[in-house]
Amino acid sequence: MSSVGAPLVKVEGRRLSALEGAGTLIHRNYLVYRRDWVVFVTGFLEPVFYLLSIGIGVGTLIPGFEVNGQHVPYADYVAPGMLAASAMNGAIFDATFNVFFRLKYAKLYDQILATPRTVGDVARGEIGWALIRGGIYSTAFLAVMAGFGMVHSWWGLLTVPATLLIGYAFASVAMSLTTWIRSWQDFEYITLALMPLFLFSATFFPITRYPQWLQWVVEATPLYRGVVLCRELATGAIGWGSLVSVLYLVAMGALGTVLVRRRLSRLLLT
Repeated sequence: MSSVGAPLVKVEGRRLSALEGAGTLIHRNYLVYRRDWVVFVTGFLEPVFYLLSIGIGVGTLIPGFEVNGQHVPYADYVAPGMLAASAMNGAIFDATFNVFFRLKYAKLYDQILATPRTVGDVARGEIGWALIRGGIYSTAFLAVMAGFGMVHSWWGLLTVPATLLIGYAFASVAMSLTTWIRSWQDFEYITLALMPLFLFSATFFPITRYPQWLQWVVEATPLYRGVVLCRELATGAIGWGSLVSVLYLVAMGALGTVLVRRRLSRLLLT
């Protein structure tokens, strides 16, 4: 018989690799959305409706624009921009509203850290789920574009990894910013920032319509880099600017990942 006064020993359990640790949270999110599949599907339908109403409907009134010297019909011009914008919106939705609820109300991350998991597993798991969700949307949206004849090059297949890169950049930064949010009202600031990005990042018309000083500002924004990258790949008009966009988004994602790990460590481990 064991002694009543024997000290309690914490069982650490088996240490998981970075991939396994993130995978447990990804699987948890999959189980949640498997029950709420309608919410999952609506994330894909919204950009498709935008494309049908603005790209194809309004597109009959606009002759189109040039992309690196190549004339592109208006619907074909808008479609890659909508693809990039939907990758941004999906990533931010997952990394802000959902993360805030799990962090502040459900206390999910506190429970996870009571097991052999780390804040790095939490960050990688949430960002990884956002990428999986965005990848499914992007693949389906690309199939719609191809069905309408809006993909003009085999380079268009790379728009899916491009949208994953966009999602990674925005999800990591958005998740880190969520750690500073105090209440649901603070999400109005995120909406306020997203609206001008969506409207003025060359999604619907070239930035050459702007004054020179404003063009420089727009070119420095992350959604613009994502929009032009997807558009160049879909039309086959790639150049050195495509590499600049890739490096920009990689740097943004890496910076956001480092920041979110530090913020979660400060909030959950101190």
